[in-house]
Amino acid sequence: MTNANLATNQLSGQEIYQRIYDNIQQVMKGQSTAMRNLLAAFASGGHVLLEDYPGTGKTTLAKSLALSIDADFKRIQFTPDLLPSDILGISIFDQNERSFRFHEGPIFANIVLVDEINRASPRTQSALLEAMAESQVSIDGEIKKLNDLFFVIATQNPIGSHGTYPLPEAQMDRFALQFSLGYVSAEDEVDILSQQLQKHPIDTIKPCISIGEAIALRQQVQKIRISEEMKRYVVAIINATRSASGVQLGASPRGSLALMKVAQALALFDGYEFVTPEHIQELAVAVIAHRLVMEPQASFSGITAAGVVSEIVNSTAVPN
Repeated sequence: MTNANLATNQLSGQEIYQRIYDNIQQVMKGQSTAMRNLLAAFASGGHVLLEDYPGTGKTTLAKSLALSIDADFKRIQFTPDLLPSDILGISIFDQNERSFRFHEGPIFANIVLVDEINRASPRTQSALLEAMAESQVSIDGEIKKLNDLFFVIATQNPIGSHGTYPLPEAQMDRFALQFSLGYVSAEDEVDILSQQLQKHPIDTIKPCISIGEAIALRQQVQKIRISEEMKRYVVAIINATRSASGVQLGASPRGSLALMKVAQALALFDGYEFVTPEHIQELAVAVIAHRLVMEPQASFSGITAAGVVSEIVNSTAVPN
């Protein structure tokens, strides 16, 4: 048995989570909630969309997670002239062998950072759809499987920023979570200045877990028990979005699945063997809000997707 296998057998899911969290915390100051959210998505097998203004640490958080795992990491900077083939790969004719040889694109990495996803055209954005939903891509009429450990972290600037293209509903639904980092406290910002006087702390971050341990983390999340009552609670929250005032299109069953899996991850992080209502409530807004299509007049009434979800969570009966 190899050392990697021994490490995988010895570490519990909670210990693996804590290792990654502590590693990221060397770089990220004052972002404990964002770190927990990101790791919940990663451990549950979902993908993440980080939305915030430039300079708040979106890319740094994504890179910190990627560099904490001894896995293949690729970054794609989305621009208006980016093509789908720049993401998926391309077949090039080999004159020596007189045949086409496929050159894999960055999507074939374990962890893919898609920076400023809403700066690329809708055609290029859609190249990620199949990969995120099914962990495979179709190229030249062939289906190519992606790695067992495949995780997309996308960042975007708020809609309305100059030169951005809103993501289509189908693309938004592929993200398990969407959340913002926000500004850190003044004290944490002073710490950031002190950290970066001579060099950026991300330059010294090292992998703290292997691919095997990352996969083991996901497997242990799947073993967390969730009762029938908790499943009904998840469905009740999701179902309420479909008839909520100001909502044109509610969350789909994909939203129910994402909420259940993220709650299982949170339960594991907290040392529980089962999901509690608090785990479901904690990330309900981050899991559901971005999936809702609001009615055009809702914004004029001050109704937001996040507000709708919060109200639903507060008004839905909690299982005993």
